[in-house]
Amino acid sequence: MTPDSPEPRTRIRTIVVFSMFFAVLGAVIVFAYFATFSRPVTTVILVRHAEKNIEPNNPDPDLSPAGQARAQELARMFGGAGVNTIYATQYKRTQETVKPLADSLGLRVNIVDAKQTEELLKQILTNHRGETIFVSGHNNTVPEIASALSGESFPVIPESEFDNMFIVTVYRFGRAKVVKLKYGDPSTPGVGTGTMVR
Repeated sequence: MTPDSPEPRTRIRTIVVFSMFFAVLGAVIVFAYFATFSRPVTTVILVRHAEKNIEPNNPDPDLSPAGQARAQELARMFGGAGVNTIYATQYKRTQETVKPLADSLGLRVNIVDAKQTEELLKQILTNHRGETIFVSGHNNTVPEIASALSGESFPVIPESEFDNMFIVTVYRFGRAKVVKLKYGDPSTPGVGTGTMVR
């Protein structure tokens, strides 16, 4: 058989075609791998409502002067943080906590029922992927949301504490990391389990 016979040419052509196929396949795999790094990162900032007026006969009190000052501190801290969406519950204390921030950013406050944590989580993970979302909740709903997003377990915030903040970063493939910190004037730590929203 001479080198110019059809069989070696066919073999060479087959090798070249398969080589090109695997090169293209490899490029697609590499592209897909690096494309995952550009998937949106979602950041959820969670705070309990600020200090409220103590009015035993009023289930929906306004913020106290200390609470209003804390709300202003949130506006100062996050006015330039790229917040895209703001959520609060149906209670005045959560709405007033985010009002200065919403006003400074020109955003409306989205109202969600305090008992509908599952619905809020669904909205965050489907409608707001890749955004920075600010949520004002309650001493039981805030740790509940942080726990659901991260898989970690966070206890109910004591009634006396208003200075806790959870920043949850949800990475690609749903992995999440939580940073828990304090902000504003310090609260009295660890007193009472609170009047939780059920």
